[in-house]
Formats: sequence, C-alpha cells, structure tokens
Amino acid sequence: MCETCGCGDSDQFEIHDPHHTHSHDQSHAHFHAHGGKMHSHSHPHKKVINLNMDILSENNHLAHFNRSFFEEKKVLCLNLVSSPGSGKTTILEKTIHALISTNKIAVIEGDQQTLLDAERIEKSGAPSIQINTGSGCHLDAKMIGSALTKLKVEQNSILFIENVGNLVCPAMFDLGEYKRVVVISVTEGEDKPLKYPYMFQSSHLCIINKADLLPYVDFNTEKAIEYARSINPELEFIILSARSSEGMELWYAWLEKQLKR
Repeated sequence: MCETCGCGDSDQFEIHDPHHTHSHDQSHAHFHAHGGKMHSHSHPHKKVINLNMDILSENNHLAHFNRSFFEEKKVLCLNLVSSPGSGKTTILEKTIHALISTNKIAVIEGDQQTLLDAERIEKSGAPSIQINTGSGCHLDAKMIGSALTKLKVEQNSILFIENVGNLVCPAMFDLGEYKRVVVISVTEGEDKPLKYPYMFQSSHLCIINKADLLPYVDFNTEKAIEYARSINPELEFIILSARSSEGMELWYAWLEKQLKR
C-alpha cells in the first residue's frame, strides 16, 4: 500500500495476538495488496496518480464495511494519530485504567515492528491486537478489517486504534473510525499543523500532551491552536499531561460525550 508515499514495500503486514505464540508459519497472517510495481518510465506521473486513486478507492470501500460493522455493534471507534513519541500509548494506558470498570474497551495497535505497545495495553486491562506493518508507515482499512476477525469487539464498547507514528500517510487512509484524534506534544514545534496540514484538517480533536513540560520547553500553545484552527476551524482541543494526569478528566469527558452520540 505504501507506494502512495514511496516508503517501501508494505504489501505484507502481520497481525499478532499477545495472548498466543505459535510457529512463524502459524502466527503471521500475510495480506497482499492489489496492483503491481511500476516498471515503465515513459509516463511515471500518470502511473503514480492512477495507483494512488486505485489504492484509496479500495481502502474507502473497505472502510465503509468497517464503519457499518461499528455502527451495527454500536462501537465507538477512534483513530489516534501522531508523530512518534507523542505519548499516545501512555494516554491509552491511563484511559483504560480510568474507564475500564464502567466501559468495555479494546485496542488495535499499529507499529512497524515489536509487540511492545500491545503488551502495555494488555497489562492495563484491555484486550488488544498488534498489527506490524513492516516497512509500511500507516494502517489501512484492510488491516483493520482483518484485525477485527481476531479481536473480540463487544457490543456498546470503545475501540481505540493507535495508528503508526507518522503525521503524513495515516491522514489519507480512512479506517472506518467515528472520529480521528491527533496527538501532539509540547516537545514538538507549535508549527506542526502548518507542516502537516491534512492530518489536522482531517481530525476532529487535537490533544496537546506533555503539558507538565511547558515551563521547560519553547512551545507556544496559543500559536499551535491558532495555526491548527487556520486549517480546521472546527477542530477541538484538549491540553493535558498523561504523565501527571493533569487535564485527563477533560479527555474522559470528551469520550463520554461521544458515547452519548
């Protein structure tokens, strides 16, 4: 799929259940994208555009089926996107600890390699599935659909999808989610919305994390919000620190509001 951004051959991805270990042949489910490599150099731009359209068209078709599944089961599905190291997994850990006693929660984890994040989520008390994308830089609707066949998502539950850390390609791929949440941290520049506009344009909520570090970093919160709203005037904002839990109650309140939609 990642021919859309030239990041390498990501025709294959692997889905891992942290509860089970098998032989290599049994534990890895390989899925192959449609379409082939581009060999002709006579009209490269035309071929790239057509490939992108085909891939996104197929993805949107599969995202429709995912969305129908979520709506039928009354599942609140949220797609969490960010650059690497923004604190998505820590936010999820704190959220699970706070809400698992009153809500059914499941998590799909996306990373290029390792089961580390899925294992962290399991320890927090929520079932999870890890999708390893290999050289791929994003999750797509086909991967989510395949993960749903292995992860038991209950009726009237919350499903968090923690996307691969990347502010570019995940913006293009609808996974069938109800809403997209972009997470940035104060250790990044406040100009992230200007540098990666489509991610902020396609998101519904922006979490500004690691607020406990604001006294120690050169980050202008007002500017970050101003830049983001110049791209997406409807974007909501929550400023919090997953580490200290400051502001997390605002995130929980936002989630409760979505559950009552």
